[in-house]
Amino acid sequence: MKSALPWPRGYFAIGVEGISKPVNLGNLLRSAHSFGASFVFTIGADPRALEMRSDTSRAETHVPLYHWRDLAELALPKGCSLVGIEMLEEAADLPSFPHPLRAAYVLGPERGALTPELAARCQHLVRIPTAFSLNVATAGAIVMYDRVRSLGRFGSRPVAAGAEAEPPRLHIQGGPRCCAGLTAPSRQRKIEAICFGPAQESGTERCAGPFELLASSGH
Repeated sequence: MKSALPWPRGYFAIGVEGISKPVNLGNLLRSAHSFGASFVFTIGADPRALEMRSDTSRAETHVPLYHWRDLAELALPKGCSLVGIEMLEEAADLPSFPHPLRAAYVLGPERGALTPELAARCQHLVRIPTAFSLNVATAGAIVMYDRVRSLGRFGSRPVAAGAEAEPPRLHIQGGPRCCAGLTAPSRQRKIEAICFGPAQESGTERCAGPFELLASSGH
């Protein structure tokens, strides 16, 4: 089995307004667990939906799940953008949508749409380009996949069929912040001054350099 790539930076949550079927909520919760959601939420859910049938991964034991009775109770972390998923004319198409690093995605109910009050509260509105509406759990899985695909360190997809894909992009650690903006010779002198500079006032050992600190911290 291929090992999973590191999750993108930031975090996300996914939720649904007015959901009524336990199978749909269970499927959404299971997908959220699989894609690495930080939490899941409902707004004004039918109590029967909270049985969450079909969640075979027991995701509620791994992912926080919040049930808010109405929109007034909705509380998101500071800086978290609320992104409504709805087939609206003014909504951005999902394939070209730049996902916020901190986002909470919210879907409308089965056989319904986001209430105007919730849509107005969203910082972004996004639509999945389909001919007609999808099952709510399916729509949620597509949105989460698109986020991972967009923000993850994957190689570019080839244009030609059968062409070999590029390898995943590696994360490159930047140099010491104290050296930012310096020319190469100046940067080298700065690093040497930090790593091999005068001993501390105790006179017993020299100061630990940035690379030694990184090594001792396990990075």
